[in-house]
Amino acid sequence: MTRATPVPDTVTIHVPFRLVKRGGRKEMQLPGGASTPRRPDDALVKALARAFRWKRMLDSGEFASISELAAREGIAFTYMARILRLTLLSPDIVETILDGKQGPEITLARALEPFPVEWSRQSSDR
Repeated sequence: MTRATPVPDTVTIHVPFRLVKRGGRKEMQLPGGASTPRRPDDALVKALARAFRWKRMLDSGEFASISELAAREGIAFTYMARILRLTLLSPDIVETILDGKQGPEITLARALEPFPVEWSRQSSDR
C-alpha cells in the first residue's frame, strides 16, 4: 500500500483561546460554544470546608466564641467571621461550588461579599 501524499512530520493545530484571571490564577478560556470540564475552585472549597468545620466546633460547645476559636486557630477574628458567613449560603449554591459548576465570576472574594441570608433571595450567579 502506498500513499499518494506524504504524511508531514509536524502538524500544526490552531486553537483560539484567551487567558483570564480567576481567583488569583490564570485559566484558559475557550471561545463561546466550546466547553471544558469544570473543576472545583480550590480556594472556595477550602473556605467552605473551614467554615463548616469551625461552625461545627462552635455548635458543639468546644469553643465558647468566635474570638476564642480564632485565637486557637491563630487567625484574625475578622477573617474567621467572614469565612463563617459561607455557612449561610443555600445548600444549592454550596453544591454548585463543590461540583465546580459555578460561573467564572464566582471567586472567593466575591463569595465573601455581603449576600442575603434568606436562601430564596440568593442565586448561584451572585
